[in-house]
Parts: sequence; C-alpha cells; structure tokens
Amino acid sequence: MTNDTQENTMRFELLKVGLADGAGARLGRLAFSGSRAVETPNFFAITSRGAIPHVTPDNLEKHVPVQGTYIALEDFIERSQANPTRTPPIYKTPSTSTRPRPLHNFTVTPPSTLTLLAARRLPAVPSPQGNTPAGISVFTSTGFQNLSTKDYQTAVATLKPDMAISLADLTNSLTTPNSKRATRMAERTEDWLAQWFASTPTDSPTRTAIFAPTLPVPYAMQWEYLTRLSEDFSPSIAGLAVYSTDIIPDLSNHPSLASKPRLSLDPPRTPHHILNQIALGADIFLLPFLNSISDSGVALTFSFPPLSSPPTSPPFQNSTSLLPLGVDLGDPLFSTRVAPLSHGCKCYTCTTHHAAYVHHLLSAREMLGWTLLQIHNHSVVSGFFAGVRASLASGTFAEDSAAFQRAYDVEVPHGTGERPRARGYHFKSEGGDKPRNKKAWEKGLGPDGEVLTTTEGEGERVPEAEARADGPDGLEGLNIGEVEKERLERDLTETPVMPDGDMNAKDLVEGGFAEIAPERK
Repeated sequence: MTNDTQENTMRFELLKVGLADGAGARLGRLAFSGSRAVETPNFFAITSRGAIPHVTPDNLEKHVPVQGTYIALEDFIERSQANPTRTPPIYKTPSTSTRPRPLHNFTVTPPSTLTLLAARRLPAVPSPQGNTPAGISVFTSTGFQNLSTKDYQTAVATLKPDMAISLADLTNSLTTPNSKRATRMAERTEDWLAQWFASTPTDSPTRTAIFAPTLPVPYAMQWEYLTRLSEDFSPSIAGLAVYSTDIIPDLSNHPSLASKPRLSLDPPRTPHHILNQIALGADIFLLPFLNSISDSGVALTFSFPPLSSPPTSPPFQNSTSLLPLGVDLGDPLFSTRVAPLSHGCKCYTCTTHHAAYVHHLLSAREMLGWTLLQIHNHSVVSGFFAGVRASLASGTFAEDSAAFQRAYDVEVPHGTGERPRARGYHFKSEGGDKPRNKKAWEKGLGPDGEVLTTTEGEGERVPEAEARADGPDGLEGLNIGEVEKERLERDLTETPVMPDGDMNAKDLVEGGFAEIAPERK
C-alpha cells in the first residue's frame, strides 16, 4: 500500500505525441507524490456519494483496476431541514500524518487511489434557477442550493483531494447557448478562476492540483478566456478539464497549454467514441456509461486491438458479422453457461465465478451480481486502455483503431434484466414521468379470493392469474407461498355452503347437494 505525504506535487510527462504541437493521440504519465503514477490515456471511475456503485473500498483496492475516482461535492453538502446551519459531516473528517487527506478518509478511498473533486456529478442535472455571478447551483439529496466560489474553494482546501476542477459557468443542457450566454459563461469562468488563484497561497501543504475548465462553446466565444489562461494562469494550473473535446485541436494556438494533461468531461457513449477522443488528444476519461451498463446486467466483451480469433458461440455473436461490445446476462442462454463472462478475461469475476452464477444473482436481484459485474466491466475497460497505450507506443494506433471500428458493433446492447433501485438525487423528475422504481412488495385479495397485482403502467388492479402464466386450475402461476396455495386449492374444491338458485337437479347431484323436494300443496 502506498502512503500519502504532506506535499502533493503533480507532474505530467508526454512520452510520445502524434504531432509536434501536441495535437493528436499521445502517450503520457501523470506522476504524484508517494510513487503514485497514472499512465495515459486512462480513465477514472465515477462515484456516487464517494463510492463506486456496488463496490466496497476493500474490493476497490483488491479487485477493481482503477487508479482514480471522480467525486462530486454536491453528494455531501445537502442542508438539513431540521438544522439548516448544520456543518456537513464531511467537513469534520479528521486527518493524520499518514493520511492527511480528509476526502480519502471520509470516503475510505485507498491511499493508492487518486481523488478528483468536482462541484457537480457527471452528467449533471440541469438547474431550473441557473447560476449567479457569485457561484453555481448544485443538486443535493434535499434539492437545489447555491454553492459560492468561496465555499467551493474552502471545501477543496479542507478536503485536500489530489485534484480538483475549478468552477465553470455551465448550463448543463443539450442545447447550444446563444452568443450572449456563451460570452457570459467565459467571462464568469475567467473571473472565478482569477479569484481562486488570488486567494490561494502557493506554498500551502498538501496542495491540490487544479484543472482549469474549457467550455462547451465555440472557440471564438472563449478565445479571450483561453488566451488569458495561457498567458496568466498557465504556471498555476495543473491541467485542463475539457467539457467539449471539439476544442482540443484549437488548443495548439496556445502553446503553453499544449503540454497540460487533458481531462475529458465530454462523456463518450461507447468505446468507439473513446477512440475518437483519444485521436483528438484527450488523456484522462470519465465514463458514466460504465455504471449504467453494469446496472442493466450487461457484461462488456470487447478488447483492443480486437481478437484475431473471437468466440463464435451464440451469446457472443449477433445477426450481423460484427462482434457485440457486450452481452446481456439476463438472456436465458446464460442460465447454463458454465464459462467466464468474457473470452480470455482474467478479472476476479471471470476467474472465480461463471456466467450462469452471475445470471442467477441478477435474476434473484442479489446485490452481489452487480458487484461482480462492476469488477468485470471496469477490468475490461482497464484492459482496453492498456491495449491503447501499447498500440500508441508501437505506433500502430491508427491501424488498430480502424480494425476495432470494423470488428465491433456501434452500440452496447440494452440489458433486459431489472435494474437496481434508482436514487432520486441523481435525476430530476419531470411532470408525467412514470416511477423509476417498482414497488418492492404488493399483494391483495379480490372479492373472490383471487390474488391481485398492479400491471405495469396501469393504475387498476387485475387478477394476477391474468397477468402471469397460468397452470392447472389457474393456480400454478400464482406468486404465493405454499401454505396459501394449499388453502386456495382447498377452498376452490370444497362444496359451497349454498347452491346457486338456477341449478337444476342434475347440477345439484354433481355439486354434492341433495335434491330439493317440490313443495307439497
């Protein structure tokens, strides 16, 4: 285990570049104190409230090959409705001489794993109230609230992450801002960065490496901001947080920024998009799709460069000649597949368990299923980046990237299994949205003793026998316990106490009733 030290110095070394001006795909190394180094291109894992979803800190250290985590401050600073002035517990975390970083201590992040702190999650939930000249709006578990530039800077100084992204004035919307809004975004971001460095002592212990943002607006709209970033702030910033990778080719106009590491905050949706951003010159990636793929029950199966002899069994081939990027473990084909999740994978999941076991866990909604998937999928992506670095070192990246594009499907398959419960503070509900989480338990009896359920998307209750596959007498498909099932079988076969009024003599005999004699006159 690597121990942290009081002094944090980050150095970035370019080992190989595609073009002389630093543009194009490049090979590098991020070096930190305590002999911690990150070979680039690489990725950091995205956390939820400080933890990689479904992965405990001990499993992170032993089985998940990631070297850094992305942590959002808005996950921890919600206001208590009972005590609005309460100090968030994360700010009260103690530190020691061997573990001087409170953020590591509060989240129980292993000392060998780097922490990257930002104000907002990725992707961020758009705020209806917008930002102000004094700060931004963040979305906590108790709703939206303002985070001033001073408070965020104090949080970074208190928590002492290895890296932090300074505030940027963003809309977090899919629509492109107009020219007036884009100009204001650049001006505010520049002012906030100037305030940051004006009030930060350069000789403070446990210094945090600051990544300055570039904005998701056209280059012409932020040219002045990038010019000042290059001329005035370049010695103080450790790297660039790139919200749109389309701006990377234009950074060659600012030579002092060319040697800075580039953190892509432009989330790629597939490995193909990752390769495109690597070709532009991005160094560190954040991959929101990785957690969502694991939640959907999909196991990634790709490698870089592609295998020369890929598997041809049914789960690993589709209707086209292209290889799938992943397989849906909810598919019944995996119920009897006693083999690793992915051909040739050496991760903990694939070396100790088989696909049929993970399929069973997901079908039973056991949390261990998603844990094993997270370990596997993060290992696959880690191997993907290792292959990219080897390809860059050998000078065959362009050919290998083209071969990958030809070999694999363009989209990751959608999982058919039931996902874990969604957290309300990760999304903002809109009017008319259906509930994202199904009710964990619901059962009732109708007037005739039938078990009722609520069909998905409808408000009325219908007999469960109609919603589920029926067996003999309509009982085998009922989702009830054996005791209740036996009771229903007995009740439905016993002779009723009173016969129906329209039964004739034959019906009475067959139903077990004595024939009613005609009235005497």
